[in-house]
Amino acid sequence: MGKEDYSKAFKLGKKDYQARMLRGVKPILQVLDDILPERGSYSEASLGLVQIPIDQIVGTKTVARSSSFAGNFMPILRETSEFAAKWAMLSDVHVEEGIREPIKAYEYMHKFYVAEGNKRVSVMKYFGAVSIVGNVTRIVPKRNGEKENKIYHEFLDFYQLAPINYLWFTQEGNYAKLQEAVGKEPGEAWAEEELLRFSSVFSRFSSEYQAKGGGKLQISAGDAFLSFITLYGYEAIAEKTTSELQALVAKSWEEFVLLGENSGIELKTKPIQKKKSLLDILHPAAPRKLNIAFIYEKTPGTSAWTYAHELGRLHLNQMFPEEVHTVCYENGTRENVDALLEDAIQAGCDLIFTTSPPFVQASVKAAIANPKIQILNCSLNTSHRYIRTYYSRMYEAKFLMGAIAGAMAENNRLMYVANYPIYGSIANINAFALGARMINPRSEVHLEWTSKKEVDIEERIREVGASCVSGKDMTIPEETSRFFGLYHMDAGRPRNLAMPLWHWGSFYEQLIWAIMDGRWKYDDDTSAKKAINYWWGMAEGVVDVVFSKYLPIGPKRLVELLKSTISSEVFNPFSGILYSQAGVVSDDPYRILSPEEIMTMDWLAENVIGSIPGKEELKEQAEPVIQQQGIKKKEG
Repeated sequence: MGKEDYSKAFKLGKKDYQARMLRGVKPILQVLDDILPERGSYSEASLGLVQIPIDQIVGTKTVARSSSFAGNFMPILRETSEFAAKWAMLSDVHVEEGIREPIKAYEYMHKFYVAEGNKRVSVMKYFGAVSIVGNVTRIVPKRNGEKENKIYHEFLDFYQLAPINYLWFTQEGNYAKLQEAVGKEPGEAWAEEELLRFSSVFSRFSSEYQAKGGGKLQISAGDAFLSFITLYGYEAIAEKTTSELQALVAKSWEEFVLLGENSGIELKTKPIQKKKSLLDILHPAAPRKLNIAFIYEKTPGTSAWTYAHELGRLHLNQMFPEEVHTVCYENGTRENVDALLEDAIQAGCDLIFTTSPPFVQASVKAAIANPKIQILNCSLNTSHRYIRTYYSRMYEAKFLMGAIAGAMAENNRLMYVANYPIYGSIANINAFALGARMINPRSEVHLEWTSKKEVDIEERIREVGASCVSGKDMTIPEETSRFFGLYHMDAGRPRNLAMPLWHWGSFYEQLIWAIMDGRWKYDDDTSAKKAINYWWGMAEGVVDVVFSKYLPIGPKRLVELLKSTISSEVFNPFSGILYSQAGVVSDDPYRILSPEEIMTMDWLAENVIGSIPGKEELKEQAEPVIQQQGIKKKEG
């Protein structure tokens, strides 16, 4: 029996050897000694006896036995050799009683290299074993700042909490995300039963993922698993039956593909324009009746953000009295948004707007389960293929607000009150600062965050002595406060000068027209497999600035001129030479930052006094928004 198994394994080895030769890659086993960094740049640590995942054993420690095996660890020496006889004997032992003697191996950068027991590994791989027991020595490279090295050291930190060696990631920060996704606090160790349960859940997912073709994607099974449990919840996945898990993996496949291609987001900065064909003119499509749901995080009476979207919904009712029926759901939370989405779908809504970033995961789940329903989430830089996202280029309006503030501040001290450090908000702050400096080179913008712990904005305004303040964007019906928009402090009282306007009605109207006349489908490029994010601004009528009667005619005329140049796309606030608090951002007087650079910027302009707060500095209620949309600091 052992000889027959060797013959089969020998054929598998020869086939793999030849395939690798044709691809121009090394056809035999990798040798750890050949890839180790120079002595002194790594250390060794004994892990003792551990279960080694078979598929992570990729080579040998030394060159001695590397040429006895093809790259898949199948033997390639003659069937009449002494080596073949020993391999066949081990095969019989495995079938009759199992191989129990531990191997000796080294682990380096998530991969294992055999020092003793190469034939045992080969036999176990041939029979499809999942793991093999071995005494393992870990090679620990020194930190060098490279991405792969940083990820590996994140793994080492995680391993101290959860000794899991069968899962790894290709992106930084994912081990911390995994810790959070399974319900553990940072630094909290895993109990033995938690490790066993996790192993079972991951093994079941990995089996379905690999069966579907996961090995062909440019991500690890760990990357896919983290994305999966972040979307559906670890506990929910743990309770799925095999058939349910299989179906869910299949439905979620485009999410894995998008994650693997790392193709980013397709920013649509303009409504799509497509000329009608003669056929379209002669045979126009019948008007489509749309049932539309809006899901709000709060209520229009308690949230300016929700109020702005509610005005957009009412605008639709006015513009499409016959073609559109709308309904809204208020006080959505991460706990009840799934139920709200399901209610809207059951009510016959075929278009749903979820108007807050924390709702994006629920939106994706609903879209996967209901592929005929069009779902859009109001967020920026969100890469999900099954839904579309939308936002506005509010930084254009903030630049104008900064210009007004620079002109109206007697003492050069301004204050900008921000909410959450999320995508888009940093561009708003910097645009305001750049607008102020354009008009007044001595202007200072003092930055404060309402989402920070123990902050008193009014007290900070007094301490700074700011004469102009950029507060929350707009007021709401149930509030009489004048501390909104851009206001000038006069004897301790605010005098409103201008207000930025989120004209969601214009966005929703243009999108409905695109759906009704068929242009919606042209935004899809099935070959690109990119997530679609609408990011419209002044030129598209989605952003504007409203001036008050208290704004003098001079600054008003100047800002109207700037507004016309931005709306006509003659001028971009983020053009020319730019400086951050840390130094030069762009030294080219003719360069304009790309939309992606503006959207993801993590630096503050040189005349901003303040910083971007870390997660630990923020209030608890900020966590859902930061988890989904928080700015991620780039290295270098």
